[in-house]
Amino acid sequence: MSESGDIEEMVERLRAGEVRALARAVSLVEDGSLVGMELVKACRQYAGDALRIGVTGPPGAGKSTLVDQMAKWLRQEGQTVGVVAVDPSSPYTGGALLGDRIRMQDLSGDAGVYVRSMASRGAKGGLAAAVEDVCVVMAAAGRQVILIETMGVGQDEVEVAGLADVTVLVLVPGMGDEVQSLKAGVMEVADVFVVNKSDREGAERVEAEILAMQGLAADEKERVAPVVRTVATSGAGVSELMAAVRGCAAERRGRKRWRKTSVDGLRLDHLGVAVRNIDAARSFYEALGIRVDHEETVEHEKVRTAMLPVGESRIELLEATEEDSVIGRFLAKRGEGLHHVAIRVDGVDAMFERLRSQGVRLASDEVRAGAGGHRYFFVHPSSTGGVLVEIVGDAAGWATGEGE
Repeated sequence: MSESGDIEEMVERLRAGEVRALARAVSLVEDGSLVGMELVKACRQYAGDALRIGVTGPPGAGKSTLVDQMAKWLRQEGQTVGVVAVDPSSPYTGGALLGDRIRMQDLSGDAGVYVRSMASRGAKGGLAAAVEDVCVVMAAAGRQVILIETMGVGQDEVEVAGLADVTVLVLVPGMGDEVQSLKAGVMEVADVFVVNKSDREGAERVEAEILAMQGLAADEKERVAPVVRTVATSGAGVSELMAAVRGCAAERRGRKRWRKTSVDGLRLDHLGVAVRNIDAARSFYEALGIRVDHEETVEHEKVRTAMLPVGESRIELLEATEEDSVIGRFLAKRGEGLHHVAIRVDGVDAMFERLRSQGVRLASDEVRAGAGGHRYFFVHPSSTGGVLVEIVGDAAGWATGEGE
């Protein structure tokens, strides 16, 4: 498969739900081939809003069994599931020591679940290098929830937090001082704590240690990660775990859309950075653990955009699709770099009229719709101290949920 038409055909087969096409696509991506890279690029626009759940914890915590139960629970809810299970590499073949053939055998005949074991191949932090790209392909193939199981390497296993929407940390009784040793690493990124094998003696002690740690470190304004007890071998507690995961996911996505951090509803929304090639530029941000959560081509602006969430704001990479465009002319004149600063407001239309009535020089003649459906206008650098400022508001119907 080398021509663009072949890639388009593969994407169409993926979107049609062909499991064989998904398996082939994942293999191409995992191999790191040029075709695989092009395939991932083509899949990003169809990746949608799949929920990524990272499951991490020390070896022997029962992560695989728990992931199995989580997948079964999701299937009972009618959700399609993708599983990426990262295993240690064989020192002889470089492949995974454990394969997907021995995982989730009860679900092997269910086309709604696709399981892939991936070798870590020396990657640090509990993940394989191609996991993010594999998640993109699975999402494009219509998997609504993607479970990412790390291999269990210890306290430095924190990369999953940058990849997953919700990170689940699995602990078990009998760990001794391991909870303390994990405190400086993976425990700090957990969104949900699980005390697995909770039918064993010592489960209460593990839960108490987690709660004590949270009590010492918690800020009154911060969300406290829930602690759930499970017995993965029987499925006990899995419903409670999934309720906690869904609650966390809903809260995070709600904050992403609604978070207000300053008076009068004003906040820094994003920084727009003009680049010659998005795929080349994003590698730096992905090395930091930041992943693109939305990619779009805005035809009337002749620009391709990629949004990377950073804390409470974002970085928007801007690539011109035509030389005769705003970004194309900017790159020709100034080269790559900061193009604009975007400030989000409540009531973008009212702000447009307010600034215009006060004599502020605007670079837009009206409020327009841009990437993601948000509405915006630009203020000329002569009125802002030398930088182009974008004033953005929510898309029409977003505030009431009509735009969802």
